[in-house]
Amino acid sequence: MAHASPVATDLDIQRAERLRQACTKVREQVAKIVVGQDNVIEQLLIAMLSRGHCLLEGVPGLAKTLMVRTLAESMALSFHRIQFTPDLMPADITGTDIIQESPTTGHRELVFERGPVFTQLLLADEINRTPPKTQAALLEAMQEHEVTIGGKTYRLAEPFFVLATQNPIEQEGTYPLPEAQRDRFLFQVIVDYPSRDEEGLIIDRTTTGLQAKLEPVVTGQEIIDFQQTVRMVPLPEHVKQMVLDLVRSLRPTPNKQVPWVNDWVDWGPGPRASQQLVLAAKSRALLHGRYHVSTDDIAALAAPVLRHRLVPTFSAEADGIRTDDIIQRAVKELVKANK
Repeated sequence: MAHASPVATDLDIQRAERLRQACTKVREQVAKIVVGQDNVIEQLLIAMLSRGHCLLEGVPGLAKTLMVRTLAESMALSFHRIQFTPDLMPADITGTDIIQESPTTGHRELVFERGPVFTQLLLADEINRTPPKTQAALLEAMQEHEVTIGGKTYRLAEPFFVLATQNPIEQEGTYPLPEAQRDRFLFQVIVDYPSRDEEGLIIDRTTTGLQAKLEPVVTGQEIIDFQQTVRMVPLPEHVKQMVLDLVRSLRPTPNKQVPWVNDWVDWGPGPRASQQLVLAAKSRALLHGRYHVSTDDIAALAAPVLRHRLVPTFSAEADGIRTDDIIQRAVKELVKANK
């Protein structure tokens, strides 16, 4: 698809360039500790620039927790980690009111004891190991960036991100995330095994006494400024139409012009998917040194934005058809139709 590049009239080019340079510095810091996983780290950065949350899925031992902690240190963000377990209660996440006696008056009063959610970067480790009631304690924080306890609302510090992990194996004793909870995540990121060379480098780094030192290279306020810059990136009309065509094509309807979608998809993505795909594409464009969104950005981010927003039919699952297969087919057909 050949289209003229739009002029970034409302975008502050200098701020956009500072964003790209800052993200390059963050990646350099993370690379001191984490070997490889460049695509995963890029998606985490895109999510943060887009003011979104990430769900990371991968088998144990792939440095998911280390990656998140390292990212927080390189960005000078406050960091808390919650290990989700079956006995975890909502108050263990949000905090609770406790009775304390005033040392001056002797009167007892309710004092709010803040939970670990009051941070800037929250790692929800193995989020699917806790019941839905406890998982739901994160919903308000993720969507509204606030917590309500005892009828009183407390604002969370900005920027605020939730990076959750879950293990695709050992499903016994786990609780699948409700669809409403999954939809709050901008990305579902698949963390894969390292290459042979990367695994060799991991051995070299972790079996000696040498430890790299990290330097915070980005502040929270800079991230907030970068999030505003992202929203100023122009969205060409043909890219907007591609997003609409892609997201709407994955919704099963009685009069579907693409029959295979009805056969493979039980439930498709909602409007939030379109919004977040556009924001993520704007962030990716800036990271790659461009000041407008292209169709390549949409194609590159379609899977992480949409894979957790699709519910495959039983027949699709029985045939071994994955959500990524469905998304890839939809993207290919859309690109082919517009050539």
